[in-house]
Amino acid sequence: MAGGGRRRRRLHLSKIYSYTCGKSSFKEDHSNIGGPGFSRVVYCNEPDSPAAERRNYTGNYVRSTKYTVASFFPKSLFEQFRRVANFYFLVTGILSLTDLSPYGAVSALLPLALVITATMVKEGIEDWRRKQQDIEVNNRKVKVHDGNGIFRQEQWRDLRVGDIVRVEKDEFFPADLLLLSSSYEDSICYVETMNLDGETNLKVKQGLEATSSLLHEDSDFKDFRGVVRCEDPNVNLYMFVGSLELEEERFPLSIQQILLRDSKLRNTEYVYGAVVFTGNDTKVIQNSTDPPSKRSRIERKMDKIIYLMFGLVFLMSFVGSIIFGVETREDKLKNGKTERWYLKPDDAVIFFDPEKAPMAAIFHFLTAVMLYSYFIPISLYVSIEIVKVLQSIFINRDVHMYYEETDKPAQARTSNLNEELGMVDTILSDKTGTLTCNSMEFIKCSIAGTAYGRGITEVERAMAVRSGGSPLVNEDLDVVVDKFAPKVKGFNFEDERVMNGNWVKQPQAAVLQKFFRLLAVCHTAIPETDEETGNVSYEAESPDEAAFVVAAREFGFEFFNRTQNGISFRELDLVTGEKVERVYRLLNVLEFNSSRKRMSVIVRDDEGKLLLLSKGADNVMFERLAKHGRQFESKTQEHVNQYADAGLRTLILAYREVDENEYIEFNKNFNEAKSSVSEDREALIDDLTDKMERDLILLGATAVEDKLQNGVPECIDKLAQAGIKIWVLTGDKMETAINIGYASSLLRQEMKQIIINLETPHIKSLEKAGIKDEIELASRESVVKQIEEGKALLAASGSEAFALIIDGKSLTYALEDDIKKTFLDLATGCASVICCRSSPKQKALVTRLVKSGTGKTTLAIGDGANDVGMLQEADIGVGISGVEGMQAVMSSDIAIAQFRYLERLLLVHGHWCYSRISSMICYFFYKNITFGVTVFLYEAYTSFSAQPAYNDWFLSLFNVFFSSLPVIALGVFDQDVSARFCYKFPLLYQEGVQNILFSWKRIIGWMFNGLISALVIFFVCKESLKHQLFDPNGKTAGREILGGLMYTCVVWVVNLQMALSISYFTWVQHIVIWGSIAFWYIFLMIYGAMAPSFSTDAYMVFLEALAPAPSYWLTTLFVMVFALIPYFVYKSVQMRFFPKYHQMIQWIRYEGHSNDPEFVEMVRQRSIRPTTVGYTARRAASVRRSGRFHDQIHKDLVAF
Repeated sequence: MAGGGRRRRRLHLSKIYSYTCGKSSFKEDHSNIGGPGFSRVVYCNEPDSPAAERRNYTGNYVRSTKYTVASFFPKSLFEQFRRVANFYFLVTGILSLTDLSPYGAVSALLPLALVITATMVKEGIEDWRRKQQDIEVNNRKVKVHDGNGIFRQEQWRDLRVGDIVRVEKDEFFPADLLLLSSSYEDSICYVETMNLDGETNLKVKQGLEATSSLLHEDSDFKDFRGVVRCEDPNVNLYMFVGSLELEEERFPLSIQQILLRDSKLRNTEYVYGAVVFTGNDTKVIQNSTDPPSKRSRIERKMDKIIYLMFGLVFLMSFVGSIIFGVETREDKLKNGKTERWYLKPDDAVIFFDPEKAPMAAIFHFLTAVMLYSYFIPISLYVSIEIVKVLQSIFINRDVHMYYEETDKPAQARTSNLNEELGMVDTILSDKTGTLTCNSMEFIKCSIAGTAYGRGITEVERAMAVRSGGSPLVNEDLDVVVDKFAPKVKGFNFEDERVMNGNWVKQPQAAVLQKFFRLLAVCHTAIPETDEETGNVSYEAESPDEAAFVVAAREFGFEFFNRTQNGISFRELDLVTGEKVERVYRLLNVLEFNSSRKRMSVIVRDDEGKLLLLSKGADNVMFERLAKHGRQFESKTQEHVNQYADAGLRTLILAYREVDENEYIEFNKNFNEAKSSVSEDREALIDDLTDKMERDLILLGATAVEDKLQNGVPECIDKLAQAGIKIWVLTGDKMETAINIGYASSLLRQEMKQIIINLETPHIKSLEKAGIKDEIELASRESVVKQIEEGKALLAASGSEAFALIIDGKSLTYALEDDIKKTFLDLATGCASVICCRSSPKQKALVTRLVKSGTGKTTLAIGDGANDVGMLQEADIGVGISGVEGMQAVMSSDIAIAQFRYLERLLLVHGHWCYSRISSMICYFFYKNITFGVTVFLYEAYTSFSAQPAYNDWFLSLFNVFFSSLPVIALGVFDQDVSARFCYKFPLLYQEGVQNILFSWKRIIGWMFNGLISALVIFFVCKESLKHQLFDPNGKTAGREILGGLMYTCVVWVVNLQMALSISYFTWVQHIVIWGSIAFWYIFLMIYGAMAPSFSTDAYMVFLEALAPAPSYWLTTLFVMVFALIPYFVYKSVQMRFFPKYHQMIQWIRYEGHSNDPEFVEMVRQRSIRPTTVGYTARRAASVRRSGRFHDQIHKDLVAF
């Protein structure tokens, strides 16, 4: 509400976040402020002051485009001619302007101009879209203070450092702002940071009391002045060091007072803020880096083929020049004429002068380099780009990868890596949110040494199948609590002993009460009460925390209100048996982070006792228990291990009473530490909290289930059958990760496990002694020893399947330079690999190791901000658009909504794209060698006189019009095998992993086929016209007739070769293949009808010379047959006696064996290499479990 009248909310949340609560003192050292890295000075509400203008800070205009209007042409042209092929054609185009050119300059430069223009237009369109996004962002409006207590709408681009802005609910912050006040009296606000860190949960920010107490209305800003001194622009999203000078006082600033650009205001009517960083200085822009440049292996190999063709062109030119020089030198006058009189050497300055033969040879070399340029496919790059874009469109529009629940289709964010999807050797996957739903449900708990909760998890079912029972299931497996969706989101707990208030009848009711109270109080959730129904819902920072608060409510401890002073909840009184409201005064919140692995609150209960309530990971909580607080430790540890075995995420709950004097001392030191602006502020806080969170009394443990996504086990099993190795990189406990592996079919009962950890008695004793150097040395030696033992097991095992499981500590040593090669050898020999307790950095390092160490294609898949490094490091990064925000998606190459879609993405689209691109490139070089060799042979036939066989425009338009569209159609529509058979025969995928379809053998084979076609075309055409009259008038065939005949044969042969190569005809292929041939005749007639000055030797050549001659048509027919017979014979023999895997599958389809189970199984077993360990184990296990071989085959067939 602009102007002044506004309603300020009466909610005080100053102490929700401990690191900002309390009035800050300013006794700490401020030596950093004003020094290097801390030199920024912001004059709040005075952006026009001379002091502010002298600073000359950057404006708020941001640009994400690659080009500007001025730089587009020079920069884009530079990018195009960085490609060696384009640069080569540029050089030959320039040379075509000289007398050395064997053809006209226009015909040489026009195709290059068309290709370059097409690519530049594509780049320009992509950059224009980015420009449109920039315009939309820069033109957004925000209310800015005009200096007179009035706020007016201005565009984001016009903001300056020091401006005061008012941001309304659900608006984005236009710059990095210092929070001054909000619609809440204690100046808190809720912020969604999904665009920054990928997290969808709301964060709480709070302004300083000094500003919130002064600035209540728009008019209050008329006389407001302040100076911010702070750090310089940097990339750290989670830290800010600075101070605010206000009315001759200085107040420390932290990240808690900073509202970052591109985050959004939520659940708060409005905030006022001072602009601190603008434009490129904002933290989000500082963090925006160009994604790593990724090129597919096929594209890199294609470059090598181009270099090979360059070498061939230069070799041919060199050899031809030597022959030409020798013949020119020996071309002496005889009877007043030279032997090659028809070349008119008398008219030549150098070319045919026998006295200047060396120079003639040099000039011929340059001419030949231009003439043989047609060996290089000028339209190859642009054609591949077009094909990849169209392939990406098909991926994006595949309804089988559309997730209706969230309305999210697959999204190919880059088209550069389509064929890489068909070559993946190793998948590295996150677990939470990727394999699982990241939707937590409270399902079990252990309180006072007693286990509660009768639900059966998916993992327990998998455990029961493989071991005959589950340690946590006493009932029959058919009795499933969670077979129906839970009535309450986040709560899937069933146990009559504690539900409906029955917990009061338990022997340890007092402990249960403390446990449930801790769940209701120890959190940072925000309650929201529906005014109509009275129901309370919660806004929590994580799904786990929301599940705990919901569980407390369902147990009868309903948290319903949070104020500045405390937390209110309702509970059942043990004495009266009535519902009572209790208010705990909230003093401090010691927040959770990945290093602490715990969070605590310090509260004063309604009896005046000071309590520290804590929850955290078992490996940090058990060591913090007091001697008298370990009464239930052994039982709780046993239950926690069982919960981990069941695939559940566990937390330990504990508490202690705090002495008044101890708390006073802690609070004093804590306030000083959190008010510090020194670089060691976080370390000081962690040290104080570590001392406080000691001598705890154990209450119990919680267990929440993160369910597997639908289809995950089936997807993993199918990928494993395809021979793809699957690694899971997770931060979970080893036991949890192992059992999730069983539930997801990543692990199977028949697999032997190689477990590498540092849980040896020797290392544990060293850890207790605290000898750091010895611990590190012993740990390193232990890891090396375990890796070597694992390799020995693999070597002795034969065909047995192994799974490698390693924890984060061991991984630290395994990734060291002198160990990682041995570790990789062990890991690649295993069917499955699970890395537990791994950090985001370790995930990226493991991905890098696999990518560089194996030299094969890696795919990383994840859904959270902690997976970004892994996604960018892998050859292909796949982001899951799940509940953890869009950070992973924004950093990915492909985005999908569910893990199960990976099966179709790789086995179907991946295989198709790989097969299509491989065939497309091979065919490109085939047709260009066919065309180029005819040019070479004709020049050799004419004594290497640099005489082209064809008209200038025939030469130029071959790659652009007469042979390019069919190859594009091949790259977009061809299917060697249908999607159904891709699923049915997953081992087909190995053709891409081993690069069978783009091996040097196949590439050279296609080149050799082109050579054969060219030899047939040239010699049949030449010999057919050699000793006969061409028309009834007695004329013999000249160059224009021979050239026209050869060109016709080339067009027919290369297009018919395409028709023979296609596995899956559509109407598009028919149109482009037969249309390209028809277009040649139409062009020849139209071009030949033009004036001789333009059409030159093609003038009326078709209508008057070629078409009337029967020999023209007969020769064309014979050439087509003879040129294609070698390929047809080879293909028939090869497919009948030496078929590739996809050809065996084609035989099944063509011969009607798809319903013959034994024949299908025989083809399945004929692998193109020894079957991978993982595939053997999975296939064998699947058959054994089926009971009978034929039953298994029948099930497979029914599935399809």
